[in-house]
Amino acid sequence: MQFIKASRDAILKPLSTVAGIVERRHTLPILANVLLRKEAENVSFLATDVEIQIETSAALGGAKESGATTVSARKLIDILRALPEGPEVSISIANKKATITAGKSRFALQTLGAEEFPTVAVNERFSASFTLPQNQLKHLFQMVHFAMAQQDIRYYLNGLLLVTEGDQVRVVATDGHRLAFCQASVAGAELAKNEVIIPRKTVLELQRLLSDGDETVMIDVSANQVRFRFGDVEMLSKLVEGKFPDYQRVIPSGYTKRMTVGREVFAASLGRASILTSDKFRGVRLTLAPGALKIQTSNAEQEEAVEEIEVDYAGEALEIGFNVGYLQDVLGNLRTESVQVDLGDSNSSALLTVPGDESFRYVVMPMRI
Repeated sequence: MQFIKASRDAILKPLSTVAGIVERRHTLPILANVLLRKEAENVSFLATDVEIQIETSAALGGAKESGATTVSARKLIDILRALPEGPEVSISIANKKATITAGKSRFALQTLGAEEFPTVAVNERFSASFTLPQNQLKHLFQMVHFAMAQQDIRYYLNGLLLVTEGDQVRVVATDGHRLAFCQASVAGAELAKNEVIIPRKTVLELQRLLSDGDETVMIDVSANQVRFRFGDVEMLSKLVEGKFPDYQRVIPSGYTKRMTVGREVFAASLGRASILTSDKFRGVRLTLAPGALKIQTSNAEQEEAVEEIEVDYAGEALEIGFNVGYLQDVLGNLRTESVQVDLGDSNSSALLTVPGDESFRYVVMPMRI
């Protein structure tokens, strides 16, 4: 049966959309495959790792028959990418084999039955549904994703907290050493209070798939599942179980020392100083005085770097240490001209914000140097 007949790029686009979540190693061999379902000229592509599922579809010609099969996602992508542009690509299914032909090239891949493919069931009811422009949701994730934990035994930190309440959508991420918070308004919404933890892999995959345009994304939230629908794409994800830390208690208030500094100048100085930190100990010492900030690093070989920059600061002198990577992460993701840093004492967390913008906060714990 002729399954697909289209240009190389027309097939690659939907295939690449879903294949990002396919694991290279899996206990179930079929999970390395993509499920292809054909109804007349429409072909749907579906991939899952049992926790996350992505589906999209495209009109890819071929005979007007219907059918379904699964084929290795990685091998099919590699073959298509290696083919030259120009010749039309034909994929046909027969005798448990998928045959890919283009010009004088021909490949035969094994298939596995579509009936064996484990799909994630969609919840019948969701407790909250709302829409956001894709670029706004992407921005929310962009502002906090770097603070998510990676493979922490406190599994509830290996994700992002999504909070809906009234007309507000908040996202929070923390690894126990720093915390990032960002919020946005949903015009005209009256959302019930929901707090769910979206897995790290889901967040990173959405950042890859969401566009920078203002096309909308529909978000449906339930107690154990979240669904994102945008364009021709539908993503389903299980949620992380557990109790996320109380982020409102972590965000400090009432600090009297406030420094405003150019973001790019600060980031560049930290980048140069970080060259002489060690891989294990990424400490940087900040010495703050009226109008000036001194940045110092050193390593086990007794090498050191010193940077001095001008800052808007009129308070008393203060010396405090941080993990330089935690500061670089936030400065690299912000797109503003300047950043505001509120400080207590050398043992208190620092609060980084954007001047005149209440929607973003970043808290970083100090370290002894």
